[in-house]
Amino acid sequence: MPTPLTTLLRDSRALATLAVPLALTQLAQVALTTTDTVMMGLMGAEALAGGGLALVVFNQLRTMGVGMVTAVGNQVSAASAHAEDEDLTDAAREEVRDIVRAALALATLSGVVGALVILLIGQVVGFLGQDPEVVDRAWPVLLALAPGQIPCLWFQAIRQFTVGMRRPQALLRITIASVAVNAALNWGLVHGTWILPDLGLPGIGVATSLVYALTCLALYASARRDPKLAPLLDIRIWKARPATLRRLTGLGVPIAATYGSEAGFFSVVALIIGTFGIAALAAHTAVNQLIYIVFQIAVGLSHAASLNVSRELALDRIVAARRIKNTALACAAAVMAVVGVVYLTVPGLVLRPFLDPSAAEGNSATDIATKLLLVATVLQFFDCAQNIGVGLLRGLDDTKSGFRITLVGYWLIGLPAAWLFGEIADLKTVGVWLGLLTGLAATALLLLRRYNRALGHRAAGIPAVA
Repeated sequence: MPTPLTTLLRDSRALATLAVPLALTQLAQVALTTTDTVMMGLMGAEALAGGGLALVVFNQLRTMGVGMVTAVGNQVSAASAHAEDEDLTDAAREEVRDIVRAALALATLSGVVGALVILLIGQVVGFLGQDPEVVDRAWPVLLALAPGQIPCLWFQAIRQFTVGMRRPQALLRITIASVAVNAALNWGLVHGTWILPDLGLPGIGVATSLVYALTCLALYASARRDPKLAPLLDIRIWKARPATLRRLTGLGVPIAATYGSEAGFFSVVALIIGTFGIAALAAHTAVNQLIYIVFQIAVGLSHAASLNVSRELALDRIVAARRIKNTALACAAAVMAVVGVVYLTVPGLVLRPFLDPSAAEGNSATDIATKLLLVATVLQFFDCAQNIGVGLLRGLDDTKSGFRITLVGYWLIGLPAAWLFGEIADLKTVGVWLGLLTGLAATALLLLRRYNRALGHRAAGIPAVA
């Protein structure tokens, strides 16, 4: 009989087989935003604050748009599940094509709406207590970023299709290549290098939108060359069946709302910190980007755990589904512990790519960011745990509970705590981050509790409650 340690190692290897490629793809993709942030930091604290504010708004809407098409991968996987080792039947082929058409139609609609909302927020953000100079710097960046919402979501729809068909090989290569392209375009459009115009800070937004368009085209071209994917990649969105579009929308809205609840929580926190001044917002932007990078590991674990839970429950293996939760959390804790040690031992090295201590406002921003790293060391454990919890519930086909729980954890617990620690206790930026930690911890505990109860009900034959 295998020991608990042997079982954990075996389950960890099985989870890593799927999680590692997904996490690497997520890390490569977030490197785009990291490159943007580093470039902004090189231009000074004011540029980092203004550009960071623009990225907060853009990422809020982008994240919700991604949530709208996240269920596509599960739908494609289910449609092709009975023919993993053989050719799809004609009915299965048409079902996958129908899902792809509806996914691209949903991505188009979500992209257009998202772009318009980005521009609307850019017009009203000045009334939310932000520094006028920061708002002025953010607006042209938002103008450049908004059009990128549409190709970004097309890319995500095709990505979900390829992952659902278990053909993600090209995805990682294309995403990694996009990081180098983005860095080159950033430098060229900011400084007017080569034949590119000198656009300054807005050039970063233009570069990001161009990269989204190029990666979308590259992934589409790659799928067209794949003999298994090409016959199924139908981009005629006008032929999408309304019933399929409604089904994907019904699945996507709770996921988008969950993602939006989390991203919105972080966006409001950024707005609160923005009232403390440019140095505070620059420090928050830098440390938040570090957390965002590490968070992608949890995203990979979350997606892998979600798919594995679906598989185990389909085989009626409740105990295995419970072990997946424990394995995912153990893997996340191990990675977060290593990252936390780095934060604590070499904070200056960690922050150096984002903040220049010798620049104007730089020393103050670096001092604040160093203190935030202490909070981040603990915060990232709960950040990963709550994301894994959402994925586990998605494996149970429960996309609504995650949204309800994040409303409670973020908005009813986390946001008031951020205000109390930051404003009432006068801890300023560090206090707001303590509120962040409180909200994430509450959310993680509630999500995992919901998952355990749902598995218990499943084992006892009790119908799930929506």
